[in-house]
Amino acid sequence: MEKTVRYLIILIFAFIAEMIDGGLGMGYGVSLTSFLLTIGFGTAVASAAVHMSEIFTTLAAGISHFKLGNINKKIFIYLSAFGSLGGAIGAYSAVKLQNISVVKPIVSGILLMLGLLIIIKYLKRKSDIKYLDPRRRKIAILGFFAAFVDAIGGGGWGPIATPTLIAINTHPKKAIGSVNFAEFFVTLAISITFFIMLPRIEWGIVIPMIIGGIIAAPIAALIVRKLPHKAVGIGVGCMIILLSIRTILKSTGIGFFF
Repeated sequence: MEKTVRYLIILIFAFIAEMIDGGLGMGYGVSLTSFLLTIGFGTAVASAAVHMSEIFTTLAAGISHFKLGNINKKIFIYLSAFGSLGGAIGAYSAVKLQNISVVKPIVSGILLMLGLLIIIKYLKRKSDIKYLDPRRRKIAILGFFAAFVDAIGGGGWGPIATPTLIAINTHPKKAIGSVNFAEFFVTLAISITFFIMLPRIEWGIVIPMIIGGIIAAPIAALIVRKLPHKAVGIGVGCMIILLSIRTILKSTGIGFFF
Protein backbone atom coordinates (compact mmCIF):
# COMPACT_ATOMS: atom_id res chain seq x y z
CA MET A 1 0.00 0.00 0.00
CA GLU A 2 2.83 2.37 0.89
CA LYS A 3 4.53 1.73 -2.46
CA THR A 4 1.25 2.32 -4.33
CA VAL A 5 0.79 5.70 -2.65
CA ARG A 6 4.40 6.59 -3.38
CA TYR A 7 4.06 5.75 -7.07
CA LEU A 8 0.77 7.68 -7.25
CA ILE A 9 2.49 10.75 -5.80
CA ILE A 10 5.30 10.38 -8.38
CA LEU A 11 2.70 10.13 -11.16
CA ILE A 12 0.94 13.31 -9.97
CA PHE A 13 4.22 15.18 -9.64
CA ALA A 14 5.26 14.04 -13.14
CA PHE A 15 1.95 15.36 -14.47
CA ILE A 16 2.59 18.77 -12.89
CA ALA A 17 6.23 18.82 -14.07
CA GLU A 18 5.21 18.03 -17.66
CA MET A 19 2.50 20.70 -17.58
CA ILE A 20 5.20 23.23 -16.64
CA ASP A 21 7.69 21.86 -19.17
CA GLY A 22 5.21 21.52 -22.02
CA GLY A 23 3.79 24.96 -21.34
CA LEU A 24 7.03 26.89 -20.86
CA GLY A 25 9.62 24.65 -22.53
CA MET A 26 11.53 23.80 -19.34
CA GLY A 27 11.28 22.37 -15.85
CA TYR A 28 10.46 18.65 -16.17
CA GLY A 29 13.90 17.19 -15.50
CA VAL A 30 14.93 19.71 -12.85
CA SER A 31 11.64 19.43 -10.96
CA LEU A 32 11.40 15.64 -11.02
CA THR A 33 15.06 15.03 -10.20
CA SER A 34 14.79 17.36 -7.19
CA PHE A 35 11.61 15.60 -6.06
CA LEU A 36 13.13 12.11 -6.30
CA LEU A 37 16.20 13.19 -4.35
CA THR A 38 13.94 14.70 -1.68
CA ILE A 39 12.01 11.43 -1.14
CA GLY A 40 15.20 9.41 -0.79
CA PHE A 41 16.43 8.21 -4.20
CA GLY A 42 20.13 8.45 -5.05
CA THR A 43 21.48 10.90 -7.62
CA ALA A 44 22.41 8.31 -10.24
CA VAL A 45 19.13 6.42 -9.90
CA ALA A 46 17.08 9.64 -10.08
CA SER A 47 18.94 11.01 -13.10
CA ALA A 48 18.72 7.73 -15.04
CA ALA A 49 15.02 7.31 -14.23
CA VAL A 50 14.12 10.88 -15.23
CA HIS A 51 15.99 10.69 -18.53
CA MET A 52 14.42 7.33 -19.32
CA SER A 53 10.91 8.66 -18.65
CA GLU A 54 11.67 11.74 -20.75
CA ILE A 55 12.06 9.56 -23.84
CA PHE A 56 8.32 8.93 -23.73
CA THR A 57 7.10 12.26 -22.34
CA THR A 58 9.13 14.35 -24.80
CA LEU A 59 7.86 12.24 -27.70
CA ALA A 60 4.27 12.80 -26.58
CA ALA A 61 4.91 16.52 -26.07
CA GLY A 62 6.71 16.86 -29.40
CA ILE A 63 3.95 15.16 -31.37
CA SER A 64 1.34 17.33 -29.65
CA HIS A 65 3.24 20.53 -30.48
CA PHE A 66 3.74 19.35 -34.07
CA LYS A 67 0.02 18.69 -34.57
CA LEU A 68 -0.83 22.13 -33.18
CA GLY A 69 1.67 23.93 -35.40
CA ASN A 70 4.10 24.96 -32.63
CA ILE A 71 7.18 23.74 -34.55
CA ASN A 72 9.82 25.56 -36.62
CA LYS A 73 11.32 22.80 -38.81
CA LYS A 74 14.76 24.39 -39.19
CA ILE A 75 15.14 24.97 -35.45
CA PHE A 76 13.86 21.47 -34.68
CA ILE A 77 16.24 19.71 -37.10
CA TYR A 78 19.39 21.54 -36.02
CA LEU A 79 18.58 21.33 -32.32
CA SER A 80 17.92 17.59 -32.64
CA ALA A 81 21.09 16.80 -34.60
CA PHE A 82 23.61 18.85 -32.63
CA GLY A 83 21.77 18.37 -29.34
CA SER A 84 22.01 14.58 -29.67
CA LEU A 85 25.76 14.88 -30.24
CA GLY A 86 26.25 17.23 -27.30
CA GLY A 87 24.07 15.06 -25.07
CA ALA A 88 25.99 11.87 -25.81
CA ILE A 89 29.34 13.57 -25.17
CA GLY A 90 27.96 15.18 -22.02
CA ALA A 91 26.65 11.86 -20.65
CA TYR A 92 30.01 10.21 -21.30
CA SER A 93 31.79 13.11 -19.59
CA ALA A 94 29.40 12.93 -16.61
CA VAL A 95 30.46 9.35 -15.97
CA LYS A 96 34.17 10.03 -16.42
CA LEU A 97 34.48 13.33 -14.58
CA GLN A 98 34.10 13.52 -10.82
CA ASN A 99 33.95 17.22 -9.92
CA ILE A 100 31.44 18.96 -12.18
CA SER A 101 29.44 20.88 -9.57
CA VAL A 102 31.02 24.19 -10.65
CA VAL A 103 29.20 24.02 -13.99
CA LYS A 104 25.70 24.58 -12.59
CA PRO A 105 26.12 27.89 -10.72
CA ILE A 106 28.04 29.48 -13.62
CA VAL A 107 25.42 28.51 -16.17
CA SER A 108 22.63 29.54 -13.78
CA GLY A 109 24.16 32.99 -13.33
CA ILE A 110 24.12 33.51 -17.09
CA LEU A 111 20.56 32.21 -17.33
CA LEU A 112 19.40 34.50 -14.51
CA MET A 113 20.49 37.52 -16.53
CA LEU A 114 18.88 36.03 -19.63
CA GLY A 115 15.59 35.55 -17.79
CA LEU A 116 15.58 39.18 -16.67
CA LEU A 117 16.35 40.30 -20.23
CA ILE A 118 13.42 38.29 -21.62
CA ILE A 119 10.95 39.77 -19.12
CA ILE A 120 12.14 43.32 -19.81
CA LYS A 121 11.92 42.78 -23.58
CA TYR A 122 8.39 41.36 -23.42
CA LEU A 123 7.12 44.07 -21.05
CA LYS A 124 8.31 46.68 -23.54
CA ARG A 125 7.38 44.71 -26.65
CA LYS A 126 4.60 45.87 -28.90
CA SER A 127 1.96 43.50 -30.25
CA ASP A 128 3.10 43.91 -33.87
CA ILE A 129 6.70 42.79 -33.23
CA LYS A 130 8.38 40.93 -36.08
CA TYR A 131 9.86 37.59 -35.02
CA LEU A 132 13.15 36.42 -36.52
CA ASP A 133 14.35 33.04 -37.77
CA PRO A 134 17.72 32.29 -36.07
CA ARG A 135 20.73 31.29 -38.17
CA ARG A 136 21.64 27.63 -38.48
CA ARG A 137 25.07 28.11 -36.89
CA LYS A 138 23.55 29.67 -33.77
CA ILE A 139 20.98 26.89 -33.48
CA ALA A 140 23.68 24.21 -33.84
CA ILE A 141 25.92 25.76 -31.15
CA LEU A 142 22.95 26.28 -28.84
CA GLY A 143 21.74 22.70 -29.29
CA PHE A 144 25.15 21.20 -28.59
CA PHE A 145 25.82 23.37 -25.53
CA ALA A 146 22.36 22.99 -23.98
CA ALA A 147 22.40 19.20 -24.36
CA PHE A 148 25.95 18.91 -23.03
CA VAL A 149 25.06 20.89 -19.91
CA ASP A 150 21.84 18.88 -19.50
CA ALA A 151 23.70 15.58 -19.53
CA ILE A 152 26.70 16.60 -17.46
CA GLY A 153 24.78 18.71 -14.94
CA GLY A 154 21.53 16.77 -14.57
CA GLY A 155 19.32 19.34 -16.30
CA GLY A 156 19.44 22.39 -18.52
CA TRP A 157 18.18 21.56 -22.00
CA GLY A 158 14.94 23.52 -21.74
CA PRO A 159 16.20 26.28 -19.40
CA ILE A 160 19.07 27.06 -21.80
CA ALA A 161 17.55 26.42 -25.24
CA THR A 162 14.10 27.96 -24.82
CA PRO A 163 14.99 31.35 -23.27
CA THR A 164 17.99 31.77 -25.59
CA LEU A 165 15.80 31.32 -28.66
CA ILE A 166 13.19 33.70 -27.27
CA ALA A 167 15.87 36.27 -26.32
CA ILE A 168 17.01 36.44 -29.97
CA ASN A 169 13.44 37.18 -31.10
CA THR A 170 12.29 33.69 -32.08
CA HIS A 171 8.52 33.25 -31.89
CA PRO A 172 7.95 32.00 -28.29
CA LYS A 173 5.45 29.31 -29.26
CA LYS A 174 7.73 28.00 -32.03
CA ALA A 175 10.69 28.06 -29.64
CA ILE A 176 8.85 26.05 -26.96
CA GLY A 177 7.42 23.52 -29.42
CA SER A 178 10.70 23.00 -31.29
CA VAL A 179 12.72 22.64 -28.07
CA ASN A 180 10.19 20.15 -26.67
CA PHE A 181 10.21 17.96 -29.80
CA ALA A 182 14.01 18.09 -30.23
CA GLU A 183 14.37 17.06 -26.59
CA PHE A 184 13.11 13.59 -27.49
CA PHE A 185 16.19 12.91 -29.65
CA VAL A 186 18.52 14.58 -27.16
CA THR A 187 17.11 12.53 -24.28
CA LEU A 188 17.32 9.34 -26.33
CA ALA A 189 21.03 9.95 -27.02
CA ILE A 190 21.72 10.75 -23.35
CA SER A 191 19.74 7.75 -22.07
CA ILE A 192 21.45 5.29 -24.42
CA THR A 193 24.86 6.57 -23.35
CA PHE A 194 23.96 6.35 -19.65
CA PHE A 195 22.45 2.90 -20.13
CA ILE A 196 25.61 1.58 -21.78
CA MET A 197 27.91 3.03 -19.12
CA LEU A 198 25.63 2.80 -16.06
CA PRO A 199 23.03 0.09 -16.81
CA ARG A 200 20.85 0.63 -13.74
CA ILE A 201 17.27 1.78 -14.29
CA GLU A 202 14.63 1.94 -11.54
CA TRP A 203 11.60 0.99 -13.66
CA GLY A 204 9.28 1.17 -10.65
CA ILE A 205 9.53 4.96 -10.64
CA VAL A 206 10.00 5.38 -14.40
CA ILE A 207 6.56 3.98 -15.29
CA PRO A 208 4.43 6.37 -13.15
CA MET A 209 6.52 9.29 -14.45
CA ILE A 210 5.83 8.20 -18.03
CA ILE A 211 2.08 7.91 -17.39
CA GLY A 212 1.82 11.29 -15.67
CA GLY A 213 3.89 13.01 -18.35
CA ILE A 214 2.03 11.50 -21.30
CA ILE A 215 -1.34 12.57 -19.85
CA ALA A 216 -0.12 16.16 -19.37
CA ALA A 217 1.74 16.60 -22.70
CA PRO A 218 -1.19 17.27 -25.08
CA ILE A 219 -2.90 19.54 -22.53
CA ALA A 220 0.24 21.66 -22.12
CA ALA A 221 0.74 21.93 -25.90
CA LEU A 222 -2.83 23.16 -26.32
CA ILE A 223 -2.33 25.77 -23.60
CA VAL A 224 0.77 27.10 -25.41
CA ARG A 225 -1.25 27.48 -28.60
CA LYS A 226 -4.03 29.40 -26.85
CA LEU A 227 -1.96 31.75 -24.66
CA PRO A 228 -0.93 35.23 -25.93
CA HIS A 229 2.70 35.50 -27.09
CA LYS A 230 3.53 38.11 -24.45
CA ALA A 231 2.22 35.95 -21.61
CA VAL A 232 4.25 32.96 -22.82
CA GLY A 233 7.43 35.04 -23.09
CA ILE A 234 7.08 36.57 -19.62
CA GLY A 235 6.22 33.14 -18.19
CA VAL A 236 9.42 31.68 -19.63
CA GLY A 237 11.43 34.57 -18.14
CA CYS A 238 9.93 34.09 -14.67
CA MET A 239 10.47 30.32 -14.77
CA ILE A 240 14.11 30.60 -15.80
CA ILE A 241 14.79 33.16 -13.03
CA LEU A 242 13.22 30.87 -10.42
CA LEU A 243 15.19 27.82 -11.59
CA SER A 244 18.45 29.81 -11.77
CA ILE A 245 18.07 31.24 -8.25
CA ARG A 246 17.26 27.75 -6.97
CA THR A 247 20.42 26.27 -8.49
CA ILE A 248 22.65 29.12 -7.28
CA LEU A 249 21.31 28.88 -3.71
CA LYS A 250 21.66 25.09 -3.61
CA SER A 251 25.25 25.32 -4.87
CA THR A 252 26.08 27.53 -1.87
CA GLY A 253 24.44 25.12 0.58
CA ILE A 254 21.24 27.11 1.10
CA GLY A 255 18.08 25.02 1.07
CA PHE A 256 15.22 25.67 -1.34
CA PHE A 257 11.56 24.70 -1.30
CA PHE A 258 11.66 22.42 -4.39
